[in-house]
Amino acid sequence: MAEPWGEFAGAGARERRALVREIEADGTLSDPAWRAAFAEVPRHLFVPSYYVAGAGGYERLWAGDPDPARRERWLRGAYADTAIATRVRDGELVSSASQPSLMALMLQALDVRDGDDVLEIGAGTGYHAALLCHRLGEQHVTTVDLEEEIAESARNHLAAAGYRPAVLAADGARGCAEHAPYDRIVATCAVPAVPLPWLAQCRPGALVLAPLSTGLILLRVRDGSHAEGRFLETSAYFVPLRGVAGRPVPRHGPAGDERFRFLSGLVAEVLDRREALSLWLREGRPERERFGVTVSGDRQWAWLDEPGGPYAWPLPAA
Repeated sequence: MAEPWGEFAGAGARERRALVREIEADGTLSDPAWRAAFAEVPRHLFVPSYYVAGAGGYERLWAGDPDPARRERWLRGAYADTAIATRVRDGELVSSASQPSLMALMLQALDVRDGDDVLEIGAGTGYHAALLCHRLGEQHVTTVDLEEEIAESARNHLAAAGYRPAVLAADGARGCAEHAPYDRIVATCAVPAVPLPWLAQCRPGALVLAPLSTGLILLRVRDGSHAEGRFLETSAYFVPLRGVAGRPVPRHGPAGDERFRFLSGLVAEVLDRREALSLWLREGRPERERFGVTVSGDRQWAWLDEPGGPYAWPLPAA
């Protein structure tokens, strides 16, 4: 596919190759199909402008800057292995593009197969959907976002890159029944619990991957009201899914331990910080992969080690 935006074609290709090498170096990008997607989908088309945090607030970088040095800085940033702030409102971050290496980890965890139908919750810039389109074909990808402005922007970015999946402005907590059933659902925004409509729109055996607390839960769907799975080992920080209530997560744990922050956010509905700390220390500072989530009917709960074990905490109604 000929790359649009010819001014940046050569430099963009070089930056993409460098990004792929960086992600491969830590072993994250091991699947050749996803490697090809990251190598060929032009990320800079999806971030024609973005914001960089500084001491005086956010600074905007954009492709059309008349200063060549700033344009070069924009292009390098578009391919940096970091999250990118794409929308800021009243000084607050509204939307961001996820870190590419985290995207690679999530996409590989989805374990997609040819012909799988995927629903993405949170269209963002459209880049994540473009990677899915590259791997599966645009006819197998649906992405939704609550705001029409974001959905339209993602749609335009995708079209510029040569992809035309279904992009809808809709409440992600309700899924997208219009294009169901799905083999995979992936959320790029944090949820306080697993929205039940997602499971109802899945085929039996489907996988659901979503940020919860500061982790990523991977659920195997048994049927429309039952699913279960464990957290991946990585940390993950995402903008909350709008339209559902967030849950408090302490900013600091003992000596800043990120594992405690994960547990504290997971059990915030039922344990205060002191109780969470006591549990965390008693159980040997457990890693994320020792935790899981079970959904059964209208109940769902997080657990440590085993779904029916002594440590289980209800999640908010979804």
